[in-house]
Amino acid sequence: MSTTTSALPPIVTEDEWRSELAALRAREKAATRELDAIAAQRRRLPMVKLPDYVLDGPSGPVRLVDLFAGRSQLITYHHMWEPGAEWQCGGCTSFTSQFTRLGFLDHYDAQFVVVTQGAIDEALAYREKVGNRMDWYSTANSPFGADMDAPAGGGFAVNVFLRDGDAVYRTWHTNGRGTEQLSHTFALVDLLPWGRQEDWQDSPEGWPQEPTYSRWVDPGEIAARYGASSGHQD
Repeated sequence: MSTTTSALPPIVTEDEWRSELAALRAREKAATRELDAIAAQRRRLPMVKLPDYVLDGPSGPVRLVDLFAGRSQLITYHHMWEPGAEWQCGGCTSFTSQFTRLGFLDHYDAQFVVVTQGAIDEALAYREKVGNRMDWYSTANSPFGADMDAPAGGGFAVNVFLRDGDAVYRTWHTNGRGTEQLSHTFALVDLLPWGRQEDWQDSPEGWPQEPTYSRWVDPGEIAARYGASSGHQD
């Protein structure tokens, strides 16, 4: 999608540009240090012991502890779900489509899976249709999703868990824009001179701006690019 606009940043000398960049860099470095401090606080959060939840997996019922696949740490992305819909939440579909190579988590003793309120057969069919590569599980027959702040008919969420033997503990949760830090999509787009081009953003006068979500990739496009019938190969 292209944009027709005459919006251009001011043109200056290289010395002036470097001066402006240095001022911005100071703020960027401060933000990086703040994120480091937030991560340090996150590592010090207490945790809550969970009951022995049972979810539905590709081969039948599966205990929550088994989602770890033998690892000590687990991240679950709770995918929004509308029963019977041809296309599920565009934001969730787009977000999870980013994660095609998660093997690096092996070196951190961690696993990343999708959990949804959809029935497992329907969920797995959708996973295949849009070309998702993560393991999917269903909480349709379990209170797990609702207890993790992602109930049926509710929004998306991210949860993190720690395993000690067969005991599972919940350590962290976020939703809404709290998930953006996990995405490379917005990190890349926010580097661009025009940014996300959404009308809620603080942009110079004349910058291209459209309604929120209007430039997001929709599920049909993701399926066409990466799904089972796309011919795409990893």
